[in-house]
Amino acid sequence: MIDDEGNQLGIMPPYEALKIAREKNQDLVEVSPTAQPPVCRIMDFGKYIYQQDKREKEAKKHQKIITVKEVKFRINVDEHDYETKKNHVIRFLSEGDKVKATIFFRGREMTRQMLGRNILDRLVKELGDKAVVEFRPRQEGNTLHLILAPPKQQPAPKKADKPRGPEGGGTPQAGPMPGGPAQGAPPAAQGGGQAAQQQ
Repeated sequence: MIDDEGNQLGIMPPYEALKIAREKNQDLVEVSPTAQPPVCRIMDFGKYIYQQDKREKEAKKHQKIITVKEVKFRINVDEHDYETKKNHVIRFLSEGDKVKATIFFRGREMTRQMLGRNILDRLVKELGDKAVVEFRPRQEGNTLHLILAPPKQQPAPKKADKPRGPEGGGTPQAGPMPGGPAQGAPPAAQGGGQAAQQQ
């Protein structure tokens, strides 16, 4: 028996455990029925269920659900249709989904499987660093497919520190030289200097 504060109360009859729970206005919950003897705990069961649901919802918010979108090609696909389907692949990958590119062969097209491989090879080449090939083209019955995954995001490079000036971190300012005249002081009159020498 464990109370609502996590303290072990020891082994006791069920009716006595229920009495303690009711006195605390809480519930008696069997948390380990297979133990010998079974383990029960005093708690607010409604609050416990609410907290469990809240934790599960928070965990789902941080989960990224990756789906596999399928884009179907034919060996006789025209250029416009091919570009449209390729753009679909790029969009799915940019949204974080995987893409299954599939070639369907019908009837005599099974004898021209190389055309299907060429289409998938061209797709991989044109996607470049926008996709990662997770599974190379493989044949299953009358279909040929490959799996593409979004590229892993690289961490952003650190910005270089800006160069600092002299000590103090500020830009050096122009100022008077030691022992020199202050900026803005009028020059001494020549006549006054000569008079001082004559005296």
